[in-house]
Amino acid sequence: MIRKIEHLGIAVKSIVDSNDLMSKLLDTNAYKQESVDSENVLTSFFKLGETKVELLEATSSDSAIAKFIEKRGEGIHHIALDVVGIEDELARLKSLGFQLIHEKPKLGADGKKIAFLHPKSTNGILVELCEDVNPKDAETK
Repeated sequence: MIRKIEHLGIAVKSIVDSNDLMSKLLDTNAYKQESVDSENVLTSFFKLGETKVELLEATSSDSAIAKFIEKRGEGIHHIALDVVGIEDELARLKSLGFQLIHEKPKLGADGKKIAFLHPKSTNGILVELCEDVNPKDAETK
């Protein structure tokens, strides 16, 4: 079940410069910075109401973020949807014809299980499904 937009992912060349920009724009500081080695990215999170903004900087020239920036420049990379029962949601979406990048969820940033839908099946938008690893954490957010 999809509950809400969890965050917007923005590909950036520099977390340091972009943190400064977002801090000024959103009038708040990043609450978390984290390296996700499996994705070769450094992330930084800002919270604005119930929605978050995730900045993503490539830590390797062959990462998806580096390739995205090389092809399209900095900007919105993906929209993330908060779900309950990520495995069931992947099965539901696949049965409706959506193309999955990940058949099974994996561990991502900010204590989430994640999986992506291919932009070819979502009008060119990379969609991330994410679910709290510890469901009790979701109840306190």
